Amino acid sequence: MAKKQKLTGTGVALITPFLASGEIDFPALEKLVDSVIRGGVDFLVALGTTGEAPTLSVTEKQEVLSAVIRYAKGNLPVVCGVGGNNTEEVVQQLKTMDLRGVDVVLSVVPYYNKPSQEGLFQHFKKVATATNKNVILYNVPGRTGCNLLPATVVRLANECRNITGIKEASGNIPQCQELLRIKPDNFLVLSGDDNLVLAQMAIGMEGVISVAANCFTNEMIELMNLSIVGKYEKARQAMNRLLPGIDLLFAEGNPSGVKSVLHQKGMCENVLRLPLVPVSEGLSVQIGEFIKSL
Repeated sequence: MAKKQKLTGTGVALITPFLASGEIDFPALEKLVDSVIRGGVDFLVALGTTGEAPTLSVTEKQEVLSAVIRYAKGNLPVVCGVGGNNTEEVVQQLKTMDLRGVDVVLSVVPYYNKPSQEGLFQHFKKVATATNKNVILYNVPGRTGCNLLPATVVRLANECRNITGIKEASGNIPQCQELLRIKPDNFLVLSGDDNLVLAQMAIGMEGVISVAANCFTNEMIELMNLSIVGKYEKARQAMNRLLPGIDLLFAEGNPSGVKSVLHQKGMCENVLRLPLVPVSEGLSVQIGEFIKSL
């Protein structure tokens, strides 16, 4: 299989499975990577929000990344999350991590600090300068408390040759439309909102970095493939079947929901690292009922 070069279609934001002891469960991670590849995803994303990256040590991050690259066997592009709210620390990570085998870096908007648009521009400019990898920005104001606006995205795309795309998870459709209207022609815009992906594909996005693709792989692939070829009536039907499950995934936070699904499917233990905890018993029952309905 020739490795795909462009990150379009369905990317999966991989969870990091843990054992009951709290240690990383590498056999479960290998099983998951194999499952989503066989399910038809187009690229893999390691060390993102869904992977509980903030709770992993520097050593664990490298181990997880190296494992994902190894399990992918060169068949799919691998994206690695490297971000934070201390610019110098992010730069240092980019310089010290072994990123061989990584195709693209995904870097989140700095959280908690609430920088201005100029601060965001300077941050990402420095991040881009620190690596020879292509960089995809990650805008998720619901988590960061800071919104990367389309004008700043375009300024970065024009001034930093290796900033080549964005995972847009603002949930703001007019903002997404404005970005798609003014972006450079070769700049990639990916959805970061599973529940909005059909609408976002319809207005011109080229793919998704999906949580649901961990556990509802076939259903997400069907939805995306129909959207890509413009079969929106069938895509709407696929979205309507999947949407209740997506809502359950996020009802008590991510990745608590997706880990509950994967646990019920026998893929991994239902273990998270604090401050995250497993979903409530009531939600777990609802999740089980949805799995049976599929």
